[in-house]
Amino acid sequence: MQTDNPFLDGMARLFTDAAGAAKSLRDEIDTFVRQRLEKLVADMDFVPREEFEAVKAMAARARAENDALSARVAELERAAKTIAKAAK
Repeated sequence: MQTDNPFLDGMARLFTDAAGAAKSLRDEIDTFVRQRLEKLVADMDFVPREEFEAVKAMAARARAENDALSARVAELERAAKTIAKAAK
């Protein structure tokens, strides 16, 4: 709706400019906070998710291999005892 009232036109322009300035300020604050958080995380020396998942998978494989080797050693020890008893 158009009006010929310069006061209302001025107020509308003022509110429009204020809304634009508020959005610009919010964008600046968001950018600043994001940068500070990224710096904080970098300074805390966190591990990236991909690296964590890779190490977790390696640990699971190592644990499974360790269990398999433990079972194999136990089997060899039983076989060695059987051979020692048969040799006596």
